[in-house]
Amino acid sequence: MSAAWADLLALLPEYLGAHLTLTVIALAAGLIISLPAAILVTRVRVLRGPVLAVVATVQTIPSLALLALMVPLLRTIGFLPAVIALTLYSMLPIVRNTVTGIEEVDPDLIEAARGLGMTDLQVLRLVQLPLAMPVIIAGIRTAAVWVVGIATLSTPVGAASLGNYIFTGLQTQNHRAVLVGCLSAAALALVLDGVIRLLEVASRRRRGRVIVPAVLGLLIVAPLIAPLLVGRSPNAAHPGHPGVTIGAKTFTEQYILARLIADRLAAAGIDASVLESLGSAIVFDALAAGRIDAYVDYSGTIWANHMQRDDMPAADVVLREMSAWLQRERGIICLGPLGFENAYALAMPRQTAGRLGIATVADLAAHADGMAIGGDYEFFGRPEWLALRDAYGLTFDRRVPMDSTLMYSAARAGEVDVIAAFTTDGRIAALDLVVLEDPLDVLPPYDAVLLLAAPAAGDARLLQALHPLIDAIDDRAMRQANRLVDVDGRSVTEAAASLMRVIEGEQ
Repeated sequence: MSAAWADLLALLPEYLGAHLTLTVIALAAGLIISLPAAILVTRVRVLRGPVLAVVATVQTIPSLALLALMVPLLRTIGFLPAVIALTLYSMLPIVRNTVTGIEEVDPDLIEAARGLGMTDLQVLRLVQLPLAMPVIIAGIRTAAVWVVGIATLSTPVGAASLGNYIFTGLQTQNHRAVLVGCLSAAALALVLDGVIRLLEVASRRRRGRVIVPAVLGLLIVAPLIAPLLVGRSPNAAHPGHPGVTIGAKTFTEQYILARLIADRLAAAGIDASVLESLGSAIVFDALAAGRIDAYVDYSGTIWANHMQRDDMPAADVVLREMSAWLQRERGIICLGPLGFENAYALAMPRQTAGRLGIATVADLAAHADGMAIGGDYEFFGRPEWLALRDAYGLTFDRRVPMDSTLMYSAARAGEVDVIAAFTTDGRIAALDLVVLEDPLDVLPPYDAVLLLAAPAAGDARLLQALHPLIDAIDDRAMRQANRLVDVDGRSVTEAAASLMRVIEGEQ
C-alpha cells in the first residue's frame, strides 16, 4: 500500500467513529421526538396538517444552510449544532411513516379490540403499533440513510465526520480522499440499513421481544464503542480538547498554513490539532468565542465582511485599523502579517486576453457584456464584487458561482471567460492564465494575518513558537506551496514542510 493511501486510512477510525456517533445520536433523538409527535397527531387530528407541514418544511431547507444556521443560534461549533440539525432532518420519514402505519390499520381490528374492552392506550400498544411497526421501521431506515449522507456536510461547522475526507479532497484535488470518504459513508449507510432491517424482519415475524431490544442496544452502544476501538475520542479534532486548536477555511492555502502552524507548535512541544474546512464566518466567530485558538485570515476579508468598511485605504492603514478593531470589538489578537497577500483578482486565459487586447479590468469592461464570469460561492455576494462592478461598469452576460477548485480549469476549457482568482494560486501560472491589473485600486489589500484568541495570545511559549512565521512567507513561496498540492498532487503535509524550509532558511 502506498504512503498516500496509508495516511488516508490511518484517519478512517477517527472519522468513522465521529460520523457514527453523530448519526446514531441524531437518529435516537429523532425517534424520541418523532414517535410521540406522530402518535399525538393520530389522536388529535387537528394537529396532523401543521405537524407534517413543519417536518416537511425542514426538508426544504438546504442541509448545509441548516447546519450553518445552528452555529449562530447555539453560539458554538462542532458536535452540538451538527447533531441538532441532523435530528431535524431525520424526523420527516419517521413521523410520516408512523402516522401512515397507524392510520392504515384495519378499522375492523380496532373495533374488535374495543369490543374486547381495551382502552385507547391498549389499542395503540397492543394492536396499532405492532401492526404498523414494519411501516414505522421502513421510515427509520430511510431516516438512517439520509442522516448518514447529510452528516458528511457537518465538517464546515466544526464536527468531524467522513466529510473531512470529502471536503479536503475536493479542495486539494485529492481524489483518493474523496473516494475513501464517499465509499466509507456508503458502507456505513448500508450497514445501518441492514441492521435496522433486522427490526423490520423481527416485527413482521413477531419476534421483536428479543431482536428489537438487541438491535436497539447495538445502535446505542456502537458510538460508545467506536472511540474505544481507536483509542481516542471521536471529537479529538474538536475544540475543547487539551492543547491548541488551529482553524482552517475550505481551500488549499488554509490547509497548508494550518498544518504549518500545527507543525511549528509541535516542534516547540505544544500539543496542537487542526480543525479544517470551516466556513469563513464560522471560523471567525469560533475564534472570537475561544472555541479555536488560532487561524490565518486576510485583511480584506475582515475589512469588508466583519468591519463592514467599503473605503480602500493603503494596506498598512487597513492592517493597523483592523488589528485595533479586532482587539477592541472581538478580543482577537492579530499577531501580524505572514508576509504575502492573497487577493481577489480577475484572470482569464492569456491567449484570449492577448487576442482581445485586455490587460486591465478597464479593458475588460468593453467586452464583458458578451462574456461569462466564474467566481467562488462567496464572491458575487461580497462588497468587493459590487465595488468592482460599479467602478468599471462591468456587465457580464452570465455570472457562474462554482467551487473554487473548478474555476481555473473552467477558464482554461472556455466554460467561463473570466474568473475571480486568488493571486497566490499556483494554477494561474500552470494553466497559463493572466491576472488583469486593477488601475483604480478598487480591490482591498488581502494580507494574510495570523489571528489568536485572547487566551492563546497570553501564552508566552505559544507566542515564541509562532513569531518566526511573521513576515516570513512571500508571495512566491506561498504560490509554490499551493502549486505543490493543486498542480503537482503532493500532500498538504509536504507543502507545509516546504514552507517550513523557507522560513528556517530566512532565519
